[in-house]
Amino acid sequence: MINAIIEAISVALNGEFGDRYEIHMEELEQGLEEPCFFIFCLNPSSDLFLGKRYFRTNPFCIQYFPESSGKQRECNGVAERMYDCLEYITMDGDSEPIRGTKMKHEVVDGVLNFFVNYDCFVYKAAEQTAMGEMKMETQVKEGD
Repeated sequence: MINAIIEAISVALNGEFGDRYEIHMEELEQGLEEPCFFIFCLNPSSDLFLGKRYFRTNPFCIQYFPESSGKQRECNGVAERMYDCLEYITMDGDSEPIRGTKMKHEVVDGVLNFFVNYDCFVYKAAEQTAMGEMKMETQVKEGD
């Protein structure tokens, strides 16, 4: 599920910013070309809710590495656009979007850190074994 959400975030960012910006989902040791985005999930959790329903908390951080010398100004502009494009994302194969919550951003050392949660319920279906065949006969007792 986390990989599907990362993919949906990537699609939303591509839709807003186009192909000019590279989007990375894995850590890079070297060769980072700016401007680019880096998407990762911070500390996901799963809590039993009712029956076989689980509430999954999925906090994400999307980092943006600017290219211009006016990094603060560029990061502020990108953050404003991210609030809009990441409010609703649609995972591949789903018809209903997931809403992003707890959105906030901060710029640290010239890098934009945008935080958003995509929390949802998950239902785990229990395996059921098929019942065998049963034969039953009944007789009617005649009254007195």
